[in-house]
Amino acid sequence: MELDLAGIHKLAAEQGIDAETLDDALSEALRLAYLKTPHAAKHARVELDDRAGTFTVWAADEIPGTPTEDDPHPAPTLGEEYDDTPKDFGRLAAATARQVITLLFRHAEDEKIFGAFSGQKGKLITGIVQQDVKDPSNVHIAVGDVEALLPRREQVPGERYRHGERLRVYVVNVGRGLKGPEIIVSRSHPELVRCLFEREVPELVSGAVSIMAIAREAGARTKIAVKANTEGVNPKGALIGPGGARVRAVMENLGQEKIDIVDYSDDPAKFVASALSPAVATGVQVISDKTKTAIAFIHDDQLSLAIGKEGQNARLAAKLTGWKIGIESAETHAKKMAEQAEQADE
Repeated sequence: MELDLAGIHKLAAEQGIDAETLDDALSEALRLAYLKTPHAAKHARVELDDRAGTFTVWAADEIPGTPTEDDPHPAPTLGEEYDDTPKDFGRLAAATARQVITLLFRHAEDEKIFGAFSGQKGKLITGIVQQDVKDPSNVHIAVGDVEALLPRREQVPGERYRHGERLRVYVVNVGRGLKGPEIIVSRSHPELVRCLFEREVPELVSGAVSIMAIAREAGARTKIAVKANTEGVNPKGALIGPGGARVRAVMENLGQEKIDIVDYSDDPAKFVASALSPAVATGVQVISDKTKTAIAFIHDDQLSLAIGKEGQNARLAAKLTGWKIGIESAETHAKKMAEQAEQADE
């Protein structure tokens, strides 16, 4: 049976599909198509002749084995192969070949996309918002010829994504889905903030400054702990930039979200005190290193600042440091300590 194998191989080669892969897929697809024809033999294989541009279905019938005393139910053997290519198989064979080529081409394209984006995981990319009326919960982001998905769980509460808007997103995962490569992106991931700062701050790229921790409540506030790795470098100043230009450029990508930049320290007491900024702690008492519990003492007039609206500042400080932070009045604590000292004197 004739089939334009040379033309098929040429098309496949243009898509980067090797001849052996194509032939194996085509042979198997033709064999399965043959098995669906009337009176098809149970055992068959398809042989392709690239030079002649033909294929042949070779079938073999089962020959029952002769029972013996030792083997009363012998397995059947296969007889000699014979040409069982259906005479009216041409149209079905051509349709099968088209299906195989389409599937292989789609798979090859998917692999190209997957290969191109697998290295983008954990990085910042820019795309164009594409709304899909059939998928109102998610936002589709066009990145070149590929669409990434911004699921509802990765969106920022209160953010509006307008069709055609350019948007920077963080690549959370690149995987193989049922319909091809799945590129999941985020606007709420804490690492999005890190990536945005790396675009603006050369000291982060050079290693002179490091972001040690990030705590984020997307759309509201982010706290970042930084430290200098090079003597003479001001880490907070590096992120803020001249006249606040660098931090302002990052905030422009985050809408109304505020950013606190604090100094990191290996000393838990110092780190906890720094993390409660903009409130100033008069002191921090480490209760337990094992359970990572500490108490920060704050002047009465700054208690609300330390706690923050609905507890946000204290909550972010705890996330940033990894410590459970209790907040107490510095004045009340001082009074208590004075009373205890008086009782000890008595």
